[in-house]
Amino acid sequence: MNSKTFPRALLPLLLVLAGCTMEPHYQRPAMPVDAKYDQATPVDNVADLPWQNFFTDATLRNLIELSLNNNRDLRVAALNVEEARQGVTVQRAALMPSINATAGQTSAHEPANLYNTKTTGAVTYHELNAGLAVTSWELDFFGRLQSLSDQAQETYLSSAATERATRISLISEVATAWLTLSSDNDLLHLAQHTAQSQQESYRLTKISYDGGASSDQDLAQAESTVRAAQADVASYTRQVRQDVDALRLLVGTDLPAALLSHATLDANWQFPPTPAGLPSDLLTRRPDIMAAEHTLKAANANIGAARAAFFPSITLTASGGSTSSSLGSLLGGGTGAWSFMPSINLPIFDGGKNEANLNIAHIEKRIEIADYEKAIQTAFKEVNDALAGQDTWQDQLTALQQEVGANQRDYDYSELRFKQGVDNYLNVLVAQRSLYSSQQSLISAHLGQLSQKITLYKALGGGWKA
Repeated sequence: MNSKTFPRALLPLLLVLAGCTMEPHYQRPAMPVDAKYDQATPVDNVADLPWQNFFTDATLRNLIELSLNNNRDLRVAALNVEEARQGVTVQRAALMPSINATAGQTSAHEPANLYNTKTTGAVTYHELNAGLAVTSWELDFFGRLQSLSDQAQETYLSSAATERATRISLISEVATAWLTLSSDNDLLHLAQHTAQSQQESYRLTKISYDGGASSDQDLAQAESTVRAAQADVASYTRQVRQDVDALRLLVGTDLPAALLSHATLDANWQFPPTPAGLPSDLLTRRPDIMAAEHTLKAANANIGAARAAFFPSITLTASGGSTSSSLGSLLGGGTGAWSFMPSINLPIFDGGKNEANLNIAHIEKRIEIADYEKAIQTAFKEVNDALAGQDTWQDQLTALQQEVGANQRDYDYSELRFKQGVDNYLNVLVAQRSLYSSQQSLISAHLGQLSQKITLYKALGGGWKA
């Protein structure tokens, strides 16, 4: 199948975006989060943008540049492309005759009376020869060698497309890893802020308990809240360190020294929005689909080579040159020599080997067809999933922002009522826990929304022109 057979009727379901999305601007805890929206101008297709134009954060762009220069997986993919390119040269060379220049000398000594016919003295012979030779040139009447050359060419193109897919995936993984580190760093700061606040609350509760104004239960609940926050600090500290290690592996070299000081979602993140009405055959430009297509073509060429094995193969071997007993007369008249040895190989009985090879080639083609169809289905699924989050993430963020605001007000009111002696401190602790939980959810949702935009950029084959 090819790109012309794509179901364009799926276009409205899979690739229509409902207008421009808006980016929330997350602020640090203890107050409601106001939303700021991305006012970037829509482009015809974000997949046409080089990654340098899609990712505007300076630190992230620096990390991506480092990864493209140092990542080992990308380096291996590039070497695989070079290896496949050399394989094309090898297969194309088989279509041409191999011409070798030869030169040699033969010396022989015969003793006296060797044949016992008459008395002769010892004799020494010298023979010099020089020439050109064509060694085993196969005439490709039935296309076997051309099919093998086509297979090598398609394998090379598949490797090149795979290298581009690896590059796009690496860019996406580095960006996602940086956002994950930023999110966990924000969660760590939130946990540290909360632990400090709750430690102060515990201190006040302890003073109140010592004065007889608070119960044992109040003190135990205050301590429980402190310990939970301290456990979160330890957990997020460990997670941040693991995020740094994961990012270092992707980048393939040492990270900038001041990396953590820039790791926060509290930044002006702006990604170009995707317009509605993208054509469905846009996905045919995804490198992974291109790689699957070239692999399918290589399998088809392999069938041609397997089929040609049933026909005769004709091979030519020829040589021409000069032979003489002395170097001075090597190029003189009467010293020319040549040979011409055509041969034909007609398969008669091979125990079914050629037929089995042909059957294997057909099976491999069917496998590659299934892989190609799966690549297309996967591409539609990834784009559809990314588009499904286009509006839902924004709705979730808006709801969480409002929840943080409501919990902040509840916490302020509970603390005020406690100070006025209206309520006990339990209500303050409950409100504080609710605020902390909603702030954590907001940071995680912000990470999800930004990651979804990167996923959509990758799913559309973003950066393929670069």
